[in-house]
Amino acid sequence: MENAILTKNLGRIYKLRGGKKKEPKELVALKDVNLEVKKGELFGLLGPNGAGKTTVIKILTTLLAPSSGEAFVSGYNVMKDPDQVRPRINMVSGGESSGYGLLTVRENLWMFSQFYGIPSDIANKRIKDMLEIVGLSDRINTKSSDLSTGLRQKMNIVRGFLTDPDVLFLDEPTLGLDVGASRDVRHFVRGWVDDNAGKTLLLTTHYMVEADELCDRVAIINHGRVLACDTPARLKHNLQKDAIFQVEVSPLNGKGTSIFESLGGVNKVTHEAHDGHSTLEFILAEEDVLTSVMNAMTSENIHILNLRKREPTLEDVFVNLTGKSMAEVEEHGS
Repeated sequence: MENAILTKNLGRIYKLRGGKKKEPKELVALKDVNLEVKKGELFGLLGPNGAGKTTVIKILTTLLAPSSGEAFVSGYNVMKDPDQVRPRINMVSGGESSGYGLLTVRENLWMFSQFYGIPSDIANKRIKDMLEIVGLSDRINTKSSDLSTGLRQKMNIVRGFLTDPDVLFLDEPTLGLDVGASRDVRHFVRGWVDDNAGKTLLLTTHYMVEADELCDRVAIINHGRVLACDTPARLKHNLQKDAIFQVEVSPLNGKGTSIFESLGGVNKVTHEAHDGHSTLEFILAEEDVLTSVMNAMTSENIHILNLRKREPTLEDVFVNLTGKSMAEVEEHGS
C-alpha cells in the first residue's frame, strides 16, 4: 500500500540560549523517528506532553525544518517540495484561536476556503453540510468571538476538513473540550476517514482512550523516540502474556515500590497515592507471582483493601515501555 507519510531517521535539535558556557545548549526534540503511514489510514501519535508529537507535525506540514533525516508527504519531500505538499494537506491544533472574532462562522470558514482556491459555491455547500454534521448549523451567522471554547474548536475542525485534503493533521484536537464535544469531534474524525477512501489522517494525542477508539495504528512516542508502533489491539495483546493486577492498599507511608520491584516476576509497578489509601498496579510475568507480592505486603504490614485483575490497556503498554505512567512522565518530565 502506498505511503501517505514517510519519515526516515527524522531528527530535530533545538538550540537553547542561556546557561553556563560549559553546559550543552541543545535540546533533542526528535531522534531517528521512522514512520510509515499508509494511504487511507487513521494513524495516531500517542505520547505525553513534550514527547515530540507537535514537532513531528510541524515538520510534516512544512512549518519546521528537520535537523536530520527526511520526511515525505503524499510522495513529496517536505523540505525540497513544500509547494507541492501544502495544497494537499491541512492542519488543526487543539486550543488554537484561529479565525477573526468579528467574522461569523460562515465568513471565517469561507475566508479559509479561498486561501485554497475553492470556488465559492462549492465552499458554501461544504460549510453548510459540515456545520450540520458537527451540530453548528444554528451558529452559522454567529460571530466566532461569541462561541464557547468547544464550539470554536468545532469550527476549527470544520476548517481542517473543508479543503478536502489528501492528508489531514490533527494536533490534540480535543484538548480542553468537554466530554460531549470530544465525543462529537471523535465521531466526525472517524467518519471522515471511513467515508473518504484514500484520505489519510494523522492524529496526535495524549489521551489513551482517544488513540484506542480512533486509530488504525498507533506509534507510542516519548522523549523524541518512537518506542512501538502497531494496532492498538496488537500493542495490548503483547501484554496478554503478563498478568495485570490493581491493588488498593493502606497508605505506603513512604515505603515506596522498591520492596515489590525486587521480587522475581514483577515486571512493572506503579503507585498512586490517595486520601487514606494507595493504589498499586502490577504487571506480573505470571499470576503465581501474586503470591510473592501478597507475602511482601504482609511482611511490611500493608493492608489490602481491594484486589482485581484487568485486561491490558494502552496505558499499560506505555508503562511497560517507559516504566512510568503518562501522568508521571508529564509531571516529572522523565
